[in-house]
Amino acid sequence: MSAREWPPVIGITGVKNSGKTTLMVKLIEALSLRGLRVASIKHDAHRFDPDVPGRDSWRHRQAGAFASAVFDADKYMLIKDEAQTIEGLLPMMGEADIVFIEGARETPYPKIEVVRQGNSSQAVTAPEQLIALATDSELALPGVPRVDINDVDALVTMILNYIKKS
Repeated sequence: MSAREWPPVIGITGVKNSGKTTLMVKLIEALSLRGLRVASIKHDAHRFDPDVPGRDSWRHRQAGAFASAVFDADKYMLIKDEAQTIEGLLPMMGEADIVFIEGARETPYPKIEVVRQGNSSQAVTAPEQLIALATDSELALPGVPRVDINDVDALVTMILNYIKKS
């Protein structure tokens, strides 16, 4: 699958505890309710434990399996001990209408940055990469639409317009 075949990708960025996850959950819910198939990728800057200690798949990995999959009639989960990239994950999400990436601000994808009062006072994403600035502050960036962080409908409209252009 080439990059042109991927669904539209939008990053949700901001500093730690800015509300990225909260906003992503609201956007995923709103777009899903409109009938879109939404996929998400979460970048974790720290190491995370992908499995629950004591579960069968955890025990398999503890025994030395470099990969372990769990599946049922409706879903699956693959845990594999190897480095991965967003570009490596996107082909697995080809049937999505849109993919949100939380974090990974160094990526070249267009982004919505969350700037919340009391947590951050400036954007950390280059303005030319921003589709919008979602904020509850007075921060404004030339050429970047500013949307109230709680106005999910306005952000959904911006995202749908972005998808139409893509």
